[in-house]
Amino acid sequence: MWFSKPQEGVLRELNVNPRTGLSTQEVQARLEQYGANKLKGKPKTSLISLFFAQMKDMLIYVLLVAAIITLFIGEYVDAIIILLVVLLNAAIGVFQEFKAEKAIEALQQLTTPKTLVRRDEEVKEINSEELVPGDIVIIDAGRFIPADLRLIESANLQIEESALTGESVPTEKEAQKILDDPKTPLGDQVNMAFMSTLATYGRGEGVVVGTAMETEIGKIAKILDEEIDEMTPLQKRMEELGKILGYLAIGICVLIFVIAFFQKRDLFEMFLTAISLAVAAIPEGLPAIVAIVLALGVTRMSKINAIVKKLPAVETLGSVNIICSDKTGTLTQNQMTVVKFYTLENMKELPREGSDLDADIQEKELMKTFVLCSDATYEHGQGTGDPTEIALIVLGNRFNLTKKTLNAEHKRVGENPFDSDRKLMSTLNEEDEGYRVHTKGAIDNILNLATTALVNNQVVPLTEAMKNEYLRIAEEMSDNALRVLGAAYKDVDHIINPEEMEHDLTVLGMVGMIDPPRLEVKGSIHDAKFAGITPVMITGDHKNTAVAIAKELGIADSLAQSMTGAEIDELSDEQFAQRVGELRVFARVSPEHKVKIVKAYKSQGNIVSMTGDGVNDAPSLKNADIGVAMGITGTDVSKGAADMILTDDNFTTIVHAIEEGRNIYNNIKKAVIFLLSCNLGEIVAIFFSVLFFWPIPLMPTQLLWINLITDTLPAIALGVDPGDKDVMKQKPRDPKESFFAHGAALRAVIGGILIGTLTLVAFYVGLREYGYTLGSATIPEHVLTYSRTMAFVVLAASQLFYSLSMRSATKSIFKLGIFSNKYLILAIIVGLLLQLMVISVPFLSSAFKLQMLSLRDWGIVLGLAIIPLIVREILKLLTRRSS
Repeated sequence: MWFSKPQEGVLRELNVNPRTGLSTQEVQARLEQYGANKLKGKPKTSLISLFFAQMKDMLIYVLLVAAIITLFIGEYVDAIIILLVVLLNAAIGVFQEFKAEKAIEALQQLTTPKTLVRRDEEVKEINSEELVPGDIVIIDAGRFIPADLRLIESANLQIEESALTGESVPTEKEAQKILDDPKTPLGDQVNMAFMSTLATYGRGEGVVVGTAMETEIGKIAKILDEEIDEMTPLQKRMEELGKILGYLAIGICVLIFVIAFFQKRDLFEMFLTAISLAVAAIPEGLPAIVAIVLALGVTRMSKINAIVKKLPAVETLGSVNIICSDKTGTLTQNQMTVVKFYTLENMKELPREGSDLDADIQEKELMKTFVLCSDATYEHGQGTGDPTEIALIVLGNRFNLTKKTLNAEHKRVGENPFDSDRKLMSTLNEEDEGYRVHTKGAIDNILNLATTALVNNQVVPLTEAMKNEYLRIAEEMSDNALRVLGAAYKDVDHIINPEEMEHDLTVLGMVGMIDPPRLEVKGSIHDAKFAGITPVMITGDHKNTAVAIAKELGIADSLAQSMTGAEIDELSDEQFAQRVGELRVFARVSPEHKVKIVKAYKSQGNIVSMTGDGVNDAPSLKNADIGVAMGITGTDVSKGAADMILTDDNFTTIVHAIEEGRNIYNNIKKAVIFLLSCNLGEIVAIFFSVLFFWPIPLMPTQLLWINLITDTLPAIALGVDPGDKDVMKQKPRDPKESFFAHGAALRAVIGGILIGTLTLVAFYVGLREYGYTLGSATIPEHVLTYSRTMAFVVLAASQLFYSLSMRSATKSIFKLGIFSNKYLILAIIVGLLLQLMVISVPFLSSAFKLQMLSLRDWGIVLGLAIIPLIVREILKLLTRRSS
């Protein structure tokens, strides 16, 4: 706790004299002891490792076993096709995830290359990696802090720490201060300077107390380095489905052999039949289809300014029910803005936008003082200097009181710089025939030094009643989370010393400023809440400021819905998890608190999205189910740790991304249920043939063709189905919800039984044309080939037509628009043409043991194939009428 120790104690503990610094020998010894001032990270994940990571899936294991068995029985083409599907699935995953884990590298880039230190009684510029604990570092405006420092000197020192603490205003540092509370938040540690923050004003000196991984940035690096190997809801569903299908395939094979044993059938023939059933049970194209649908979803999302780094993250967005958002730069503009100004008994609210605004003479005098008493610049939309001063320059610009013009008219001839003890800054500028002192700073300090006030353009004595009124308005502004600055002036006839400037001042008034919310965010938060999503603000800023912004945006209703980091520390993890559901604002929090908040929400069964742009957001981005970084203002660290990056830094894009995620999940579910309906149809046809001692209506190669070629095209087309416009009117999906929820299992069973039964009917019709039945003892090979062709066409065509009804569980194909998914219509046409090709092209028909059908039989098979679609649409109609 370096901040709680006096400077002398820190220097004694680190064994260094601040006037001379460390000796070269001592630096060398400490460098060996502590190592280089450089963040360490995990070894990079190789492409091979990424590739094999894609293979860790139950469904992939089942497919690999199927490939081995098909190789064993000599079906080399089938084995190659299955292996190609596995490789395609892995390649898509590797392509999307390559270069995703860059968080630690980005943290390393944040460290500054050069720093000023005092060593061997000299000030030297060295590489920051050579710093060691005990080094005396010289700080001046514009330099990054190279390590964690306990300040030993500070002169008007201000350090911008927003990337680490979330505060939009630079922190005023006081080297002499000692902080007794061991739980003092980072943002309040005014006697410390932290690695990778930026000195914006003043100067100082500090002794290095922490380097590399022992800094606050290093702690974040350690958190980022932790493995968080949690599966997304979709990955969990797919793993469960893979296990079910795997066990189903094994169970079917065992059952076939048991039946064959009692029926005294040829066991090798039954082995081939069992392979047929295993092929029928497993939707071979499913892993590739899911990967393709997610990849297409990623492409679509990039068009709405959301770049997704990991494929499964697309779908996880659809389950999100908590959005934890950083305040500064995410919900707000990260740009201090004057929203109110006050002259005695005259309060004015400024519109958020617009220029060429008008003001009375006294208001213009107020703004003139603020602009002249500032060192910041603002031109062409870019500002340099203290954010508070930039806000004052922008205020002047809006009233046509530009800094350039005023400086030309009123040349600065003297100044008394800002001082954290006085909390004032004064300049002396030329004014008409004489000079004028312009003073800005804390209003209470100005009131103590003033003797008069400008009221209605007249200088009048400053009374106690006037002072109380100024202080009342200032308190009112503060309660509304505004940062208050007062202004005063004094006319003199000659150039005076800085010590003489701040006496007998005339009060002009004051302004209230805030980092305002982004204009579009309020509507997005309303949309999110309407969709059953709870927005939560997490910030390093002060509680009152955070709650004021949260109220304005509609995130929170009262102060009771907020909690500080110190209050979180007083609760156990269990107590905090129980309370977290009531809270909407978390203020004055550290990176560790942010992670704790995300974990508390997750422990209550929530799917949590965390948005942020600072270094301090990176650990919580990594721990959240979906980490969302800002692309423009975001640090490389936050982008490295996130699952998704917003290229427009717009909170609204998150809501659009969630809508897209919901539709993608629904589309994947449609594809899964469609494929399972098709595969169940195949199982029904094969299993009942075995059970009743009928000839097998379909061969393994024919089933594989349908599973990999015919089914795949409509399944992908369902995966890119146009989104449901009402999807955001529904509550977030329960992450534990099965693919088969809301009647999906029943629909799959009904569809499968219909498809399987009609396949057997077509097989029977083919046999009848030659005078045979399903129970005939010996059936010639050419008759079986013809009958299997009829079954093959019905199975494939019925699945193609049935895909039309899978677009919605309740809406008819006419209400949706038959041609509203052009890809699906194309898939059906191409699928039918492929069936015709495999039957009519000689080398294909002989390879798949099929033959051309008569025109009459084409009419029969297509008539049978359309029945499942008609039945499904009738069931939808009955469901709608009964509800």
